[in-house]
Amino acid sequence: MTTMTIAKAINEGLRASLTNNPKSLLMGEDIGPLGGVYRVTDGLIREFGADRVVDTPLAESGIVGTAIGLALRGYRPICEIQFDGFVFPGFNQITTQLAKMHSRSGGKLTVPVVIRIPYGGGIGSIEHHSESPEALFAHTAGLRIITPSNAHDAYWMIQQAVDCTDPVIFFEPKRRYWLKGEVDTENPGPASDPFQAHVLREGSDATIVAYGPLVPVALAAAAAAEEDGHSIEVIDLRSISPIDFDTVTTSVKKTGRLIVAHEAPTFGGIGGEIAARISERAFLHLEAPVIRVGGFHMPYPVAKVEEDYLPDIDKILEALDRSLAY
Repeated sequence: MTTMTIAKAINEGLRASLTNNPKSLLMGEDIGPLGGVYRVTDGLIREFGADRVVDTPLAESGIVGTAIGLALRGYRPICEIQFDGFVFPGFNQITTQLAKMHSRSGGKLTVPVVIRIPYGGGIGSIEHHSESPEALFAHTAGLRIITPSNAHDAYWMIQQAVDCTDPVIFFEPKRRYWLKGEVDTENPGPASDPFQAHVLREGSDATIVAYGPLVPVALAAAAAAEEDGHSIEVIDLRSISPIDFDTVTTSVKKTGRLIVAHEAPTFGGIGGEIAARISERAFLHLEAPVIRVGGFHMPYPVAKVEEDYLPDIDKILEALDRSLAY
């Protein structure tokens, strides 16, 4: 076991992928000598050279389009989008080309492209630099979307994304980059399937489902609820597309209550899909409506009021109180 930050774990995972797969390469803005804005690619250009750690122009559509061409020629490109809000110039390439190439070719072509996107708030930034656009990509068939919440998952999931033959959007919770955790670099353990949700805490009174940056908040809320005598189960979704509804359904059939928490706005968010599916799958087991906790339907605000926007422990506990009151 080695203690790493999430940023370092991704760095080590990328190093392992570049070492193990000579057809893999990194592409992105300022990822070379600078090591990226968050230094996630720090040191990799010195080890693998500028042909495999490629500093690109400031053109996301060009990054993604070039990656598609490389993938069709047998390479495994790993693209970094510098900030979440910068992905939209490349949105057309991702949703109309990358996501559809396999289907368009009748399954004959694969495009194993990974697109790394730092996402979410909590760093005191503003719109274009703090966004949670995961639902926009999840709505597009043909993309796999995963997000780690801890260093161990980050180390293994980025490698699994590179090995996947489908396009993968890899959302990195930027405010958790410096969160430390134990990483077993020899054995993924339960992290062997990146598309399976993990039950991080067992409970019997209610279930909280979260992913990415809100997983630590959900765990803290469950610990606070325990002080009031409530037993709360916490699930780290890990994969946003596909969603492991089986794990969530099993939990809800046990607890009878579900709270879904994510930073993105509740309107049109992933939480709405989870609420609908669980209402279909476990209707007779629910003791209360599924409650969603998320951001407001507005752009991320400026730093001074960002903490009022982001879902916190109190907002999750308030949702728990409403659920338990039924």
